[in-house]
Parts: sequence; C-alpha cells; structure tokens
Amino acid sequence: MGLKLAETICAEKLIISSEIQPSAEKIAERKTIVYETRIDSTVIKLAGEKLKDQLFARFGFLKPKPGEIQLISIDKYYEPYVMISGVYSIDYYRKCMYPISIDKQVLNVILLNHELKPEQSKDTSVRDHNVVKLEGEERLVNEAKASVVLDRLGEDVTLEKLPSAPSEKNPKKILAAFGSEEIPENADVDMIRSRILRRPKDISRIVNEVFEVSERAVIYAPRFRVLYRNSKTNEERYIEFDGVTSERLQQKKQVVIKGNLPAPPPPPIS
Repeated sequence: MGLKLAETICAEKLIISSEIQPSAEKIAERKTIVYETRIDSTVIKLAGEKLKDQLFARFGFLKPKPGEIQLISIDKYYEPYVMISGVYSIDYYRKCMYPISIDKQVLNVILLNHELKPEQSKDTSVRDHNVVKLEGEERLVNEAKASVVLDRLGEDVTLEKLPSAPSEKNPKKILAAFGSEEIPENADVDMIRSRILRRPKDISRIVNEVFEVSERAVIYAPRFRVLYRNSKTNEERYIEFDGVTSERLQQKKQVVIKGNLPAPPPPPIS
C-alpha cells in the first residue's frame, strides 16, 4: 500500500478539564515607597503666583487684574504609581489527530500495534485515496512576560513620569498622616495576571504551569495643589506641581469650581 502523511489536525474541542489544578504561583512581597518632598511650599507658592493670571484668562489674552486673583490654599498629597513585573509559563500537551492518506483499495492498516479502518476522505479533490486517523499528543511550552508602571487609574505610564528621589524612612506613617488611601493589596497582582495568564484552549494535560511576580512596588510621589479664586466671578481654579521637581503637572482638563475644592482623588486601581 502507498502511505502519505497529511497535515496535522488538532482537536480544538479539547479544552481544559475540571480536573486540572490552578497554576502554581510565586508572588513577591510588595514594597511601599514614599518619595521625599524636595520642594518647599514657599517655592510652590511663588511658582503659582507667576501662573495664576493664566488660569482665568479668557480667549487666551483677556486676563483679570492681579488683585482679583486670591490664593485660597496649598494642599499636599501623594500620587501612587504601581511597578510590577510578572511571567507566566505553561508546559503542556494537546491532543491531535494525524490523518494519513492511503490507497482506496486498502481495507485495514496496522500502525503501532493498532488496527485502523480507513475512512472516506473529506477532501473532494482526492478520489483514489482514503484516510486513517492516528491519535497522538503534542508537547508545547508557552511563556508570556510583562513589566509595567501604572497610575492610580490602572493606565500605563512611562518611567519618565517618575522623577528619582530618596525615599522616606517611615512610608506607612507618612501616608497615614496625609490620609492617603493605599492601593488594595492584590490589585496589582490581579492586573498583571489578567494581562499575561492566558491558558491555551487545547490543553489535554499540563506538565508544569507557573505564574510568578518577581518585582512589586507602589511609589507615592508628593504633589502640591494650589487653589486660586477670582474674587470678581467667584470661580476657583487650581494648579498642580510635582513635589520633587517643582514642575507644573499637566491637567487633562482645567476644572472650574464654584465652592469647595474636592479632595485629591483616591488611589485604587480600577
């Protein structure tokens, strides 16, 4: 008989069974880092005074009189950033069916001590051959890695947005003193897990599976929020500054407030 090996057909319907155990996890302890404030509030006040007229300018050039803009408050808070690195690897087998093309005259085929009965080929272009299907398994190894920095909303940020600064010796005490809400303990792990832990759908059995987080840290950067009021219109606007570099922080949208300034937004990751 003439034997011809056709392409492998993997059984997509073979998904993870309920007997497979959850992946092994190795989770590093999370560090809490609070940057030292390198800029005095007096410097922040002077920087704000130079910019306050711009806050209430209309059409870009109609500015109020300097005496109409009043300083209401300078508030300090801490903005959290999450740094985390993880890797997910899985060594597994998947079941596959290997169709072998044979002469149409063949009644039975013996392979690996198994007797196989030929079937009619579904390929209409092949008229003079049938097929026998040989079941087998294939071993594969998949690996996924990620190293990210996130803001308090869970959005990716670049390292350039995090200035270097010495860290405070008692971070927990400082955060408590400022009423800063800490990021939930497992929020960062859940995030990185959702990004990289993707089990294949065609698993038949697992040799080894590991989810590992090797680096975890939450960095709290000092911020200053300077609030001004236009005494003529009673509008309130604010400017924010980096407490390490004194640079003005870009706000996505300038907020006009009539009343009390809301507290700095809480830090949990969404």
